Amino acid sequence: MSQVVLIVDDDPVQRRLVEAMVQRFGYEVLTADGGDAATTLLTGDNRPAIDCVILDLVMPDLDGLGVLARLRAAGVSIPVIVQTAHGGIDNVVSAMRAGAADFVVKPVGPERLQVSLRNALATQRLAGELQRLKRKQDGTLTVEDIVSRSPVMQPVLRAAEKAATSAIPVLIEGESGVGKELLARAIHGSGARRAKPFIAVNCGAMPETLVESILFGHEKGAFTGATEKHLGKFIEADGGTLFLDEVGELPLPAQVKLLRALQEGEVEPVGGRKSVKVDVRIVSATNRDLIADVKAGRFREDLFYRLHVFPVNVPPLRRRPEDVPELTRHFLTRIAAEEGKAIRAITGEALALLSRYRWPGNVRQLENTIFRAVVLADGEEIGVNEFPQVAAQIGDEAVTVQPMIEPAPAIIAPWPTHELSQAERHALTGMGPTLRLTDSRGDMRPLEDIESEAIRFAIAHYRGQMSEVARRLKIGRSTLYRKLESLGLDEDAPAEKVNDVTAA
Repeated sequence: MSQVVLIVDDDPVQRRLVEAMVQRFGYEVLTADGGDAATTLLTGDNRPAIDCVILDLVMPDLDGLGVLARLRAAGVSIPVIVQTAHGGIDNVVSAMRAGAADFVVKPVGPERLQVSLRNALATQRLAGELQRLKRKQDGTLTVEDIVSRSPVMQPVLRAAEKAATSAIPVLIEGESGVGKELLARAIHGSGARRAKPFIAVNCGAMPETLVESILFGHEKGAFTGATEKHLGKFIEADGGTLFLDEVGELPLPAQVKLLRALQEGEVEPVGGRKSVKVDVRIVSATNRDLIADVKAGRFREDLFYRLHVFPVNVPPLRRRPEDVPELTRHFLTRIAAEEGKAIRAITGEALALLSRYRWPGNVRQLENTIFRAVVLADGEEIGVNEFPQVAAQIGDEAVTVQPMIEPAPAIIAPWPTHELSQAERHALTGMGPTLRLTDSRGDMRPLEDIESEAIRFAIAHYRGQMSEVARRLKIGRSTLYRKLESLGLDEDAPAEKVNDVTAA
């Protein structure tokens, strides 16, 4: 999903010109015709996800400074770029003091606006990452810190917020790498125990002979090698949250003792003479089908029902493709800062490539892929060349022309007059489009017909961004418009052509 920019201007002509520029940069656009409408969008209960605001300073109802004041009062930290026809130093100082990220003067040029947007978004992402890392270290990471815009993740996040309000046992289910521990930390950080310890233990990584000692502790001399007293994870987590990752890997003897600890609220250290009372909130996670394990006798049924009180299932990344761009930017910002690389952006082609991959290793695999790309990158922007392994696995289907002996319909769509649906976009970009070189009799088709279909597909593929279409076809925009006219496609051309002429 592209980042969303809100344009606020009472002048419809100026609003449309800025909208056309921002769309050509590859962002999604929302518009508001005044300060009151913008404030409603940005502070309402059902506010859309907005990443940046381009705000006119002089408006009749509520001016730009008034909007900035209301955003600050509401605690909204979206970066704002102020624009006005009056570029006096007093206006600049007032806007910056009110919280604006940048200031541009009308009529703003495309290059200046694009740089301003990139800088504002990069600065906002970096500040957000620093805050997120600090909260993670402090144990105060919240559900709101989880990076997601996918509709299928919203019920998961709502369930996590509800679980955080009580001490109910939570079982987080999902494939390996989907972020189960992150969700567990967010549940802990959003609840009343956030000031207490969050202790994570991987049940699959504990030696079978030491499970009891690691979980419940041991006394000095309790067994060979026990040279000193060990508290155990339950006692370490007293008052806070104990996260049992991969709980399905626990051996059966350890399951019996874990069940007793949960039932009685106390643990008995190995070699100890008395039990120790503990107040622990249990959050567990598994990538296994525990119901099948119960039926097969590999997991105790009574323990299953103790843990499976509030189940939360995290969908795999392939079911939430809208999260791939968001997570990519999130990882890119953090890893680039950690590696000391001056990388500020990722190309739209690279994001499209990553969005088409199915990610069997889920979010963990995506993070490692971005790490590798950051190390490979030489410039300030990451492109398709930094993802050779992903490109090799999915193939360059979007641009491959496959000659066919048998006639087959080409997956070429005319320029759409409406916003592409997810299904249409998937059909255009993710199903390996082909271009017929022969007709129904097996003869070569006229070059004019092939060229016409190729141009129509390029316009649909790049969503009417004519500058991008011309650049990818390696022709000038004027040449592209002449071809549209000569091929009889000019009536399908988008409004950008009119905007280009008007701007000139």
